[in-house]
Amino acid sequence: MKDFNKFLGTAKYIASEPLQNAVNVAIALGRPLLVKGEPGTGKTLLAHNIARGLGKKLIVWNIKSTTKAKDGLYIYDTVQRLNDSRFGDRDVSDIRQYIKYGKLGEAFASDEQVVLLIDEIDKADLEFPNDLLNELDEMSFHIPETGETIRAKHRPIVIITSNSEKELPDAFLRRCIFHYIEFPDRQMMEEIVKVHYPDIDKRLLHEALKKFYHLRKIESLKKKPSTSELLDWLQALIAGGISYRKLRSELVFAGALLKNEADFMHLPRNEAV
Repeated sequence: MKDFNKFLGTAKYIASEPLQNAVNVAIALGRPLLVKGEPGTGKTLLAHNIARGLGKKLIVWNIKSTTKAKDGLYIYDTVQRLNDSRFGDRDVSDIRQYIKYGKLGEAFASDEQVVLLIDEIDKADLEFPNDLLNELDEMSFHIPETGETIRAKHRPIVIITSNSEKELPDAFLRRCIFHYIEFPDRQMMEEIVKVHYPDIDKRLLHEALKKFYHLRKIESLKKKPSTSELLDWLQALIAGGISYRKLRSELVFAGALLKNEADFMHLPRNEAV
C-alpha cells in the first residue's frame, strides 16, 4: 500500500485504527467501502475527510427513494433538444451535447482520482445496488443514444453509507469492503470533543460526558443522543456560560440532546440524570 494513499484521519476527524485500515484496504483493492453505524457516528463526514486528508476532490451523490442507478451515470436531456429544434439555432443532430453526466459519470470522467460518496444507499429501491454492480466492477458504462462507452480515467475512491433501513443484496455486499463504525467510547469521545472545543473546561466536559453516556444507557429512549448532538449541546453549554456545578444538578438545554417528546418523560425535572 503506497504511503501517499494512506488515510490516517484529519485534524477535524478522529478515525479509529480499524476504520483507517478499512479505508486503506478499500483504496488498495479498488473496492467500494460500505460504511454502517448508528446516526451521528460520522459516516457521511468520513468521505469528506478522506477527500480532505488525501487532497482529492469530493463528489457527493445523495440517494433518495426515487433515485435510479442510471441517474448517476448520465441524463439525456430530450426536453432541451426538443426546445432547441423548435426555437433555437443549434445543430440538434449532435446528441452528445444533450448528454449530461450524473455523479458517477462525473467521477469516471474526471482527469484525476476523486472520492465519490454514495450517501444513504438504502433509501433507494431494492434493485438500485444491483443495478450498479457492473459499473462499479468494470468502471465503465454505455450510452446507447451515442453508442459510446465511458470508461473511468482513474478508479474513484467509492464510499457508500447505509443506515440499515433495507437489507442490501448479497451480490452487492460481496463486492464491498465493509466497516461498522462503533459508537465512540468515552476516551475517544473526549478526543473528538477536544478537536472541536480545545479550550473546554475539563470539569464541564467531565460532567457533560457523564450525563451524556447515562442518557444513552436508558433502553427506553426512542432516539439516543449521538455525537453530533453532544457537540451541539456542548456548544450551547459554553455559549450559555453553564458551569459544571449547575450541570451536575440539572440537565440544562436538554432539547439539544433529546429530539423526541416521549424521551423527556424519562428525565426528572431539575435533578441529576
